[in-house]
Amino acid sequence: MWALLPLLRTRWGGRAGALVVRLRKGATAGPGPRRAMATYSMEERGQPHSPGYRLFFKNEAGHYISPFHDIPLKVDSKENLFNMVVEVPRWTNAKMEIATQEPLNPIKQDIKDGKLRYVANIFPHKGYIWNYGALPQTWEDPHRNDKSTDCCGDDDPIDVCEIGSKVLSRGEVICVKILGILALIDQGETDWKLIAINVNDPEASKFHDIDDVQKYKPGYLEATLNWFRFYKVPEGKPENQFAFNGEFKNKAFALEVIKSTHECWKALLMKKCDGGSINCTNVKICDSPFHCTQEKARSLVESVSSSISKESNEEDTEQVWHFLGK
Repeated sequence: MWALLPLLRTRWGGRAGALVVRLRKGATAGPGPRRAMATYSMEERGQPHSPGYRLFFKNEAGHYISPFHDIPLKVDSKENLFNMVVEVPRWTNAKMEIATQEPLNPIKQDIKDGKLRYVANIFPHKGYIWNYGALPQTWEDPHRNDKSTDCCGDDDPIDVCEIGSKVLSRGEVICVKILGILALIDQGETDWKLIAINVNDPEASKFHDIDDVQKYKPGYLEATLNWFRFYKVPEGKPENQFAFNGEFKNKAFALEVIKSTHECWKALLMKKCDGGSINCTNVKICDSPFHCTQEKARSLVESVSSSISKESNEEDTEQVWHFLGK
């Protein structure tokens, strides 16, 4: 049975402020060579757990960037190591996500029917059971039918479940090894879920493919499948469905999916496909028709309100438990 770990709570002020999450140059990936990584910082505007909260990203030079479009997909072009943007720390409930329809795509809390969204606690799990986020520079095209699932994409960057031992921070950008993938079918759309591990995790050197997750973290894949199957049931919705009868595909399969979603993202940024309401404003892709200057990016961020909003009652939401009897 899964242990219920205490949730580390952090309170932020209501004004705009800098939150620096530094990825150390020369950080280790367990046993092995030291690896240099980029440094990003974050700037909060508004109050967490409020509709107006936004978390913007800056690069090492202090320039505003889009975590969706400006952070490279790969850490090293010669290795299958990828950047992951952490949206939701493990054991938390707030449904945070990259705002794909807003300029510079800050992280915000999802809203449905006018209410902030939180995932339910379904016994024995507390909130999200992994560090959850997305790979930058990927896009699941809603107009493109996936041959392996026979469903179109969900109009988002590809999701990642990071299974390492550390509880990460919202907005942290980490380097991950891809281990496998699960194909969730959500309301008729393909919603891929990558399984990955932080290269700086103490046990990262033991993990190379999906079978290693079963070997070294027995029960985690089954828990992941059940989490995605049932997490909407407390909202009165039916159980989610999966392609391949819920089978986790291996690393090779996952890398092909990543490659395909990266190609879709490139077409999106070059205006070669219908992006719908996706906001493609970026500061790094110079040949993109959506490229903007640093001055423009700064003005976009400064136009976002940093006023204090009344917080939702997150503690009540996070302490409710659901027992589904399965």
